[in-house]
Amino acid sequence: MTCIHSKEEQIINLLNALGNKISPKFERCTGISSSRFEILHQLDRIPEINQSMLQKAINIDSAAITRHLKQLEADGLVSRRKNPEDNRVTFVQLTDEGRKHIEGYKVEKLSFIHQIFKDFSEDEIDSLASLLERMQNNYF
Repeated sequence: MTCIHSKEEQIINLLNALGNKISPKFERCTGISSSRFEILHQLDRIPEINQSMLQKAINIDSAAITRHLKQLEADGLVSRRKNPEDNRVTFVQLTDEGRKHIEGYKVEKLSFIHQIFKDFSEDEIDSLASLLERMQNNYF
């Protein structure tokens, strides 16, 4: 039995499949998950941030941010400290080792992006970005 999908359904299916393929390929290419890359990238932009603000900035749940930060701390890439005035608040910052690593990860990410958009014209990239942004605004 053949399923007939509308073009819109086909696009959603393609986007879903692309998302499922990009994440593991990104990790293999860069050596770090996209979530951990985003954490390090955010921390590279500011000297220190509280953990809940970081969680909101990268839009992941509190358990996930804690899990990622514990691993990044074990790897020596971030440091965390409690706010002496409010023990419920944890501040996070990149270590010197984390700053070295994020630079390499950025280079690998650019290489990954260039490979995905190989043979796309600037106009095609602009159009795709505009269309995807419209889709996102329609629903989210």
